[in-house]
Amino acid sequence: VQLQAFGGGLVQAGGSLRLSCVASARTFASNSMAWFRQAPGKEREFVAVIGYSGSSTVYADSVKGRFTIFRENAKNTMYLQMNSLKPEDTAVYYCASALAGWGTAPDDFDYWGQGTQVTVSS
Repeated sequence: VQLQAFGGGLVQAGGSLRLSCVASARTFASNSMAWFRQAPGKEREFVAVIGYSGSSTVYADSVKGRFTIFRENAKNTMYLQMNSLKPEDTAVYYCASALAGWGTAPDDFDYWGQGTQVTVSS
């Protein structure tokens, strides 16, 4: 499974960005998917996860109400809509895929994209 994340960039505080993650696998529609992020000098942290059908989602408290995770299985693509961005959202954002089950820890996921940089200026 190959994952490609893109859509990052530089945005002012209060602005919006939409990240996309395209998967190569035909099994995309069977896999839970997630977004994680990693800021310089910090550990990778959970952002959001979505079940295979798209009906189940979980968010980190720090992004709840501001970020929305969704997916289009017909396009093998997952998204992260980020609104009301804050400087503390600055990080490299990674998408991940789980072969079975789901979770909120990096070890719950089997495949990772290359990451896309999001920088929020104050």
